Amino acid sequence: MSHKPSPDREELAISHARAYTAPGVRVFYDRGRCLHFAECIRGLPQVFDVEKRPWIQPENAPAEQVAEVVRRCPSGALHYRLEEGTREEPEQPTRVDFVANGPINLRGDLSIDVPAGRMREVRASLCRCGRTENEPFCDNACSRSGWSSEEPTKDND
Repeated sequence: MSHKPSPDREELAISHARAYTAPGVRVFYDRGRCLHFAECIRGLPQVFDVEKRPWIQPENAPAEQVAEVVRRCPSGALHYRLEEGTREEPEQPTRVDFVANGPINLRGDLSIDVPAGRMREVRASLCRCGRTENEPFCDNACSRSGWSSEEPTKDND
């Protein structure tokens, strides 16, 4: 019998992520939420390199630089904790961006209902096609199923 947390309990986003530790910083990666926007790879290729194992090597850059690049991850698949310094602060006001033929990207002080309860988050990519297997997060089912968003039409009459 599994115990489901009460719906008012909020979990941190990193609770199910793999940790990569270096002096000054710990990077958390949730593979199930990664949508391959590649902000990390473009930002610090010496730290985020899919050709190496482990693919995340935070010791290859200063901790603050690693944190800055992790904050670029729109899906929330990456998080960090600095040994010294501040935690990631949510954007204010909350920002909502629609990705063409893809998810809704959110940045802000988020509280997201997930099957296990409620999750506190600062960045997330939520499904908008309704076909994800990682509800409520996008898992690129839109791409696999051929779903596409329609551009809003403007009536100029």
